[in-house]
Amino acid sequence: MKIAADFKQREIVHTHTLPWIASPMAGVDRRALDRVGGEVARATTIVRYAPGSHFSPHTHTGGEEFIVLEGVFQDEHGDYPSGSYVRNPPQSKHTPRSDNGCIMLVKLWQFQLEDRNHINHQMNTMDQARLSNGVYITPLYQDHIEEVALYHLDANAQLDLQPLGGAELFVLEGAITEQQDELIEHSWLRVPIGDALNIRAGRDGAKIWLKTNHLLDVDQQIARVSQA
Repeated sequence: MKIAADFKQREIVHTHTLPWIASPMAGVDRRALDRVGGEVARATTIVRYAPGSHFSPHTHTGGEEFIVLEGVFQDEHGDYPSGSYVRNPPQSKHTPRSDNGCIMLVKLWQFQLEDRNHINHQMNTMDQARLSNGVYITPLYQDHIEEVALYHLDANAQLDLQPLGGAELFVLEGAITEQQDELIEHSWLRVPIGDALNIRAGRDGAKIWLKTNHLLDVDQQIARVSQA
């Protein structure tokens, strides 16, 4: 299966406009943003757990990265409330569930295979550093390929970036314009290698999750999936 699989193209998805598609597990539905592969895939997905739903125990051979957008996600390692940013590295195992339901942004098979760093941040309580006028940053993760951060933008604040290796953002709160496109809460944008980001917050400000430079490794990620 291929969805938004040309990584040389700019992609925007307003996720609330997508239908929910049932997963193989009862009570767990998905909205695909990008995907290369079948049930084993390099994928970016909105996932919804109905109250009391769960997945079978499994290993994330290629790693799993997620943000809890609503509700509380759970596994045998703990509870992850709204605002959690979690990285389960390659070869990690768990049995996911949600007792009361949740919605998440989930990314699979987008790690360096040697990565063994477990990350569990509660973004709502982390400190912010001033980056420029009206723009504040909360670093979340960085390695030799990618950088992940939370950006807080005051009303009408401007953020201009020139990432070397592509970028991907998700609007957690508020609204922004990027180039000529308006993105609202839970809109997703991916820009290819070589493209700049020119972001302006709306009149109520915005909070965005931003990953940069990771598309430098996309061909290797897809090759790993095909070999799994």
